Amino acid sequence: MGGWVRQRQEGEIADRLVLLTHPPVITYSARTPPEELPTHGRIPLVEVDRGGQATYHGPGQLIGYLVVDLRERGPADIVRWLENGLISALASLGLGAVRRDTPPGSQSLVGVWDPGHRKVASIGMRIRGGVTSHGFALNIAPDLAAFSAFTACGLPEVAMTSLAETATAAGRPVPTEGAVRGAVAEALGAV
Repeated sequence: MGGWVRQRQEGEIADRLVLLTHPPVITYSARTPPEELPTHGRIPLVEVDRGGQATYHGPGQLIGYLVVDLRERGPADIVRWLENGLISALASLGLGAVRRDTPPGSQSLVGVWDPGHRKVASIGMRIRGGVTSHGFALNIAPDLAAFSAFTACGLPEVAMTSLAETATAAGRPVPTEGAVRGAVAEALGAV
C-alpha cells in the first residue's frame, strides 16, 4: 500500500480502490483508549496508522482500501463521497442505508448505518502528502459476535449490523459477496 501511496503522491498512478477480504483482526489507532480494546481473545490486535478507532476486519466483510489524491477535494469531501457511494451501492441491492452527521463535541458518526441506526460500514483513513490510504469495512455477513469483544469505533452504545441481517429483516435475499463487490465498485466509479 505504501508504494502505491508514494506513486500517487508523485503522480505516477491514478486513484485506486482495492476491494478484498481479510483474515480476522481488530485494528485500532493510537487514539483508541486502552479500555476500549479487548484484554484477551482469539482475534489478533494490530495498531494501524489511520483515523478512527478500533474496528474488526474479517471473513464476511468487504474491505476497501483507497489510494486517492485529495488535491481536488478535501478530507471531508472524500469521506462524504465514500459514505454516499456505499449508500448508493446498497440501494442498488435494494437495501436502505444512511449517513449520520456528528453532533458537535460527540464521537464521530462517520460510516454507513441502517435506517435503525445500527452501523453496517466503518470508515477510517490515513492522509499523508495529500493522498489517502486505508478505507472502509462493509459488513456483508461477518460473525457479529467479534464486535462484542471491544468498543467498535469508540461508540459503546452502537450496535453493529450486517447486510445479511438487514436483508433478512426486509424479507429480501442476502446479497452475495460478489454482488456487493460489484455494486460498490460501480458506485465508486472503479474500473
